[in-house]
Amino acid sequence: MAEVSETNLRWLLKEALKLEIRGKEFFLKAASLTTNELGRKMFERLAQEEVRHLEAFSRLFTEVLGSDDWKKEISAEELRENSEVIDGLVNRMKGAGGKSDLEALSIGLELETKAIDHFQQAVACSAGEKTREIFEKIASEERFHYDLLQAQLDSLQNTGFWLDSAEFKMDGKY
Repeated sequence: MAEVSETNLRWLLKEALKLEIRGKEFFLKAASLTTNELGRKMFERLAQEEVRHLEAFSRLFTEVLGSDDWKKEISAEELRENSEVIDGLVNRMKGAGGKSDLEALSIGLELETKAIDHFQQAVACSAGEKTREIFEKIASEERFHYDLLQAQLDSLQNTGFWLDSAEFKMDGKY
């Protein structure tokens, strides 16, 4: 396994933070545009989970890098440098007309796929066991988000119903 340099670790951090910030922004926008109440709640919950991921990343990278100096090196503007991505996604939703809920779910699935891929890459190139463990945990959560969004998409396509708070876990863990 290739060891991750501090430069690569900082890049992984920045990209992870961008993914979570973009995801949060998108899920909040999707919540405001979604016509279904349960769908709105689901998107709001996903946005809250992205905030929790940001907090976990902050702790992780401060621990791994030995200080929180990295926070000074990454500006808020830098983290939002590609926020046109969110604007484009929101425009896709708005352009979907009466199918904006379906489009929101499809876009959410795309975002989660990108996040899963990023965190799996981070797992593969991280040298420290704790770093790998945390990236794997986040990748697992992103897979759960993907499964949740897919279940919601299936329900809107008349193969189920909108899900609210889970009474069971879809990953087989009870």
